[in-house]
Amino acid sequence: MGKNNTKFLMQFATFAMVLTFAMMVKEATSMSICDMDINDMQKCRPAITGNNPPPPVNDCCVVVRKANFECLCRFKFYLPILRIDPSKVVALVAKCGVTTVPRSCQV
Repeated sequence: MGKNNTKFLMQFATFAMVLTFAMMVKEATSMSICDMDINDMQKCRPAITGNNPPPPVNDCCVVVRKANFECLCRFKFYLPILRIDPSKVVALVAKCGVTTVPRSCQV
């Protein structure tokens, strides 16, 4: 994997952590992380789980595009603990058309 791909994985890995947290919380009402409602993040769960996840639905991409990655990047180092596959997050982010990478996410 090239240097740019590795950076991209790390830059958006935090998004995966937040999605996983959202999946673990069943009854969260209006809890927000980095300006994102965790209930809305559930819309992305199918696109990052399983061996062959389906493409993200439009509602998921709306959530991804609104994500505050400057904030989320502060949590990227927790992903290994949560057993998150960063490649699925990278695929999700790319499929939703997010191409801007915050400098704070770079390793």
